[in-house]
Amino acid sequence: MIFRRHIWICGLALTSCAGFQELPVEYDYSYKGNFKRYRTFDLIKQAGTIDPFMDNPNIQSYIISRMKFLGYRQTDRRPHLLISYRMFPDSLQFTGYIQPDIEEWIKMQDENLNYDKKKLDMRTGTLVIQFLDRRQNKAIWQGYATAQYGPIDYTNNRQLRNAVISILDKYRFWAEGFLEGNQNNQPAEEEPDN
Repeated sequence: MIFRRHIWICGLALTSCAGFQELPVEYDYSYKGNFKRYRTFDLIKQAGTIDPFMDNPNIQSYIISRMKFLGYRQTDRRPHLLISYRMFPDSLQFTGYIQPDIEEWIKMQDENLNYDKKKLDMRTGTLVIQFLDRRQNKAIWQGYATAQYGPIDYTNNRQLRNAVISILDKYRFWAEGFLEGNQNNQPAEEEPDN
């Protein structure tokens, strides 16, 4: 009986992964990011006129799901990270940076490295996800994806999900204390803004 349950669970896991097609992703990050110290997040909410390229409930759901998987807690009360995204239906030129792989950089955390710019020609249908450190009031990480063989179809939930997962797979930091079991479901501690 237990053996059958394990086979069923493994089959379900494989089936859910079968529809995933990783997209080419680039990302940049700030050398001032405290990547191992963040515990909470929230999505940036638009004020005024809603921009349809910044308001997609499916993208929001995929981002929230991924962040919770990584142990982050969503809160609208002084979150450590604010997350925004934008869909670009047209081609664009984007400025990125030549940097060490973030997992290599985190071992040394040298804040004095240079930001060497590189121009990227992004195809039609690019998705950008950006993380802002609320206390520093600056962007600390951004990832962007476009389909290799054509634009991301923003009306296709499978393509949107693939794009979000592909991008957030490059952000590989668990919430502070999550792996040690120190994070609980209590409200975030009140932290002074510096």
